[in-house]
Amino acid sequence: MDETKQPAHIVLISIHGLVRGHNLELGRDADTGGQVKYVIELARALGEHPDVERVTLLTRRVIDATVSPDYAEIEECLSPKSSIVRIECGEARYLRKEMLWDSLENFADNAYSYLKKQGRVPDIIHGHYADAGYVGARLSHRLGVPLVFTGHSLGRNKRNQLLAGGVKRSDIETTYSISRRIEAEETTLAAAQRIITSTQQEIEFQYGLYDFYQPSLMRVIPPGTDLVNFYPPRLNESSSFISDELKRFLQKPRKPMILAIARPDPKKNFLSLITAYGESEELKKSANLVLVAGNRDDIREMEDVSKTTMNDLLLAIDRYDLYGKVAFPKHHKPGDIATLLRLATTSRGVFVNPALTEPFGLTLIESAASGLPVVATEDGGPSDILHNCKNGYLVNPLDTQTMAATLLKTLSNAKQWKQFSKNGIENVSRFYSWKSHVEQYLSVIQPLIAKQEFIERLVPKRHPGFFRDSALFTSLDLNLIGDPHSLSKLLEVVKANRKHLIFGIATGRRLGNALSALRQHQISVPDVLITGQGTEIHYAAGLTKDTAWQRHINHLWNPQAVREVLNDVRGLVLQSTSEQSSFQVSYFIDSSVVSVQDIKQLLQRNELSVNVVNSFGQFLDILPLRASKGLALRWCAEHFDFQLENTLVAGVSGADADMLIGNTLGTVVDSRHRDELTCLENSEHVFFSSASYAAGILEAMDFYGFPRVKK
Repeated sequence: MDETKQPAHIVLISIHGLVRGHNLELGRDADTGGQVKYVIELARALGEHPDVERVTLLTRRVIDATVSPDYAEIEECLSPKSSIVRIECGEARYLRKEMLWDSLENFADNAYSYLKKQGRVPDIIHGHYADAGYVGARLSHRLGVPLVFTGHSLGRNKRNQLLAGGVKRSDIETTYSISRRIEAEETTLAAAQRIITSTQQEIEFQYGLYDFYQPSLMRVIPPGTDLVNFYPPRLNESSSFISDELKRFLQKPRKPMILAIARPDPKKNFLSLITAYGESEELKKSANLVLVAGNRDDIREMEDVSKTTMNDLLLAIDRYDLYGKVAFPKHHKPGDIATLLRLATTSRGVFVNPALTEPFGLTLIESAASGLPVVATEDGGPSDILHNCKNGYLVNPLDTQTMAATLLKTLSNAKQWKQFSKNGIENVSRFYSWKSHVEQYLSVIQPLIAKQEFIERLVPKRHPGFFRDSALFTSLDLNLIGDPHSLSKLLEVVKANRKHLIFGIATGRRLGNALSALRQHQISVPDVLITGQGTEIHYAAGLTKDTAWQRHINHLWNPQAVREVLNDVRGLVLQSTSEQSSFQVSYFIDSSVVSVQDIKQLLQRNELSVNVVNSFGQFLDILPLRASKGLALRWCAEHFDFQLENTLVAGVSGADADMLIGNTLGTVVDSRHRDELTCLENSEHVFFSSASYAAGILEAMDFYGFPRVKK
């Protein structure tokens, strides 16, 4: 300890959920999860540091016969220098966090009284989540103490996820009080002197949505990892339930293990992993594939997204005839994850995270602690983790051939495997232990305590009553892709206007194909990504799928009947399986043999209510009647409250036509396919640019004076 400075008194605030220092009821409900575990472990770890005098974790006192009496105890000792103090907060019974807003002032007043009675006010107040951030801001102002904030999750992103799931705006307000949460987050961000996050991606894609987004005040400190339960294999480890489960699936269970662990979700991209494995004869000879995709009793009883994902995985395993080579156990316990990682290490295997998007990647750190090399998606958190741990390779999760080659390289180079294993074990302690976390944490707050840092604050313009009132939607091919110079300029404009501009891309490509193109051309995932000619909508930053949209467009849709009617039509050839989807039947069309109008009439005569889209002179897509790029755009406008009159839309082909007409600020970008949109030349609000690619979009922005920023 530096003898010239006084040890710090740190107050942590985590109000909701059931908080105690032993037998954590993680998963009991939505409010008692990872945040509770984090603040308990942070309080204990801080209490062990010599530069810390005392750590007090303030939470809500709960007196309720339906929960343990532990939560009614006013004080609980965590360690000699750390404790939990429970503060009265309105009604005594256990309430979900959304019902606590009216009681937060009561909590703040009671917490203030408690702290004043302690004789010495704290040096730092650290609020966790919006409710504690709001209380922390009140205490910070009254006590004159610096405020630190960690959001854990943020309201604007939560609102997008709920809308994507089909929850109505009115229900979101009634159930989640989302406006109060967002306002509390803005209040906290305005008051906080430091915001601590887990990754850089979190800063840009979540906090970047707020008026009081000030990146200069933000610091990335990855959370500590449980190095007690995650460790390299030891001699004579006994057999376990999960190891016996794997043997049920595998013909040669002693082969090296390619291990993947994630919930059954399309974003986790297990299908690409199965494809990479199934199409590589050498990889199938060299290793087994083990997929741990949550727990299930009966796939038919799973939620829709999980059910579809599991069915797709099983169909892929069957397609590549991987029986005896792939294990996909139905059940595992939380403690089995550490066992699985050690089993994979013992087998000289590899852990793989093929996710399309990965904000952090805790399993990668746990793999490193277990001595298991990793191959991981190049998106988000894994880049930071592998940069620090130096224990594996990053790959494009959509490039299955490169993924297979990288897995094979990791498994076959024994010398490199040993070095990766050693690097992971050593560096995880250096960068991701609780000791390391606390050292980084104290380096962030000590200058605030000593008043050694000048905090330069912006005075951002608040936008009461609306959020990001402008929108820019553009197609991908021949609009964004084609001229890197003008694309770079356009992306700079989008970034500069991020606080009041929603950026969307609408493309005929399928999701994986679109993401691959975005990566190739260094385009960040937009706020809204419409794919499959308008049949799928995903929202940043986690590629949240709009399942409500899928339910909406399913009306009167019969793809099997479409294929039967068009099966023998000359001039039509079905595109590859990868270009088909549940809501998209895609063909190549030879217009010299058959016309689009003939196709429409044939479908109508067979009483099929569909949308027929012709683009780029050769593609024909049959979609549900309610699906198109334009209809998807309007769905997003309704759900996210941006006005079509302040939405610039840029397109190049016939598939973009219904995006460009109506009340939007339409733009036809110059291209060799311009003739597909000549029918719009007399349409109001449609501008034909003289420039191509992104330069045409920039030209339209000048023409329209866009974005129209409200003062």
